Amino acid sequence: MKRIHESILETIGWTPIVRLKRIAPDSIHQYWAKLEFMNPGGSVKDRIGLHLIVQAEKRGQLKPGGTIIEATSGNTGLGLAMVSAVKGYCCIFVMPDKVSEEKQALLRAYGAQVVITPSALSPEDPGSYQSTALRLHQEIPNSFYADQFHNADNPLTHYQTTGPEIWEQMGGKLDAFVAGAGTGGTLSGAGKFLKEKKPTIKNVLADPMGSILFDLFYQGRPVDPTKPYKVEGVGQAMLPMNIHLDWYDEVLHVNDRDAFQLTRKIVSSEGICVGPSGGMAMAAALEYGQRLSKPANILVLFPDTGRGYLSKVFNDQWMRENELL
Repeated sequence: MKRIHESILETIGWTPIVRLKRIAPDSIHQYWAKLEFMNPGGSVKDRIGLHLIVQAEKRGQLKPGGTIIEATSGNTGLGLAMVSAVKGYCCIFVMPDKVSEEKQALLRAYGAQVVITPSALSPEDPGSYQSTALRLHQEIPNSFYADQFHNADNPLTHYQTTGPEIWEQMGGKLDAFVAGAGTGGTLSGAGKFLKEKKPTIKNVLADPMGSILFDLFYQGRPVDPTKPYKVEGVGQAMLPMNIHLDWYDEVLHVNDRDAFQLTRKIVSSEGICVGPSGGMAMAAALEYGQRLSKPANILVLFPDTGRGYLSKVFNDQWMRENELL
C-alpha cells in the first residue's frame, strides 16, 4: 500500500466495503456497503471529477486558465472543484435550490462560483440548472462544460474503476448490486462491468418517488408527472444518455420518509454516517432482499457522507417540518 502521495488526487478510489450486521439482523442475506464517501472529496463523484477533467485535457477541450462549468446537485461539483483546486482551473456550478447549505458553502470554500436556480423547473426550461449551465458555457470563452448527464466518460469511469474494485473486493461473491441514479454513471458503468464478469448478478436501481425512471423502466414512458422530492442527487425528470436501462434488472421506488429515516438508522446502528441517497439505496436493497428466498450477497453503494446534510436529515425540526418524522 502506497503511504505517501504526490497530491490528494492519488487518494481517489479503492474505497472500503464493509458488512452491515445490524441494519437487518434477522435477514438470511448478507448486506455489504461500498463506502464511496471515503473518497477525499466525500463522495463517489470524486471519481468522475478527476476522470472528466483528465480526458478533457487530453482532448484539448480544457486548457490552462480555463473555466469548468457544470450543472450539479453538489457532489459532482465538489469532485470537480477539488480537482480544479489542484490543477488551477476556475469553476462555476449551477445548482437547484434544494441543495443543502453545507454543500454550497463547501463549493465556495474550494473557490468555486455557485449559481442557484429553482428546483421545480423542468430540464427544458431556460431557467433550469441544466439549461443555465449550458448557456453559461456558450457565453464564457475557454470554458469546458463537464456535462455529467451525457458525457460518456462518466460511466466509463465506473466501468474502469468502481466495477473492478467491487469485483476484486468481493472476490466475485456477489448476487446483487444496488445503487441510485442521478446521471446513471455509477450503476451503468460498474453494473455493466459486474454483469460482464458474472451475468447472474442483478443490478437494482433505487429510484425516489417523483422521478420518472421507474415508469420508464416498466412502462417505456413517464406515466405520472414528476413531483418534487427531498433526496438530493438521485432520480430524474428526463432520461440522461448515461442511464442505460437495458443494463438494469429491477427498479424499486423509495419514498422520502423511508429514505430519510433509514439514513438515520444506518448512522445509529452501523456507525456509518451516510447521506439520504445512501439511505434510499439501502431501503431498496432491503425490499429487494425480501423478495429472495435463498441467501444472497447484496452490495449497496453509499454515495456520500451525511455530514453534508446536517441541516436536513439530522435536524429534527427540518424533518418534522417536512413530515419525515
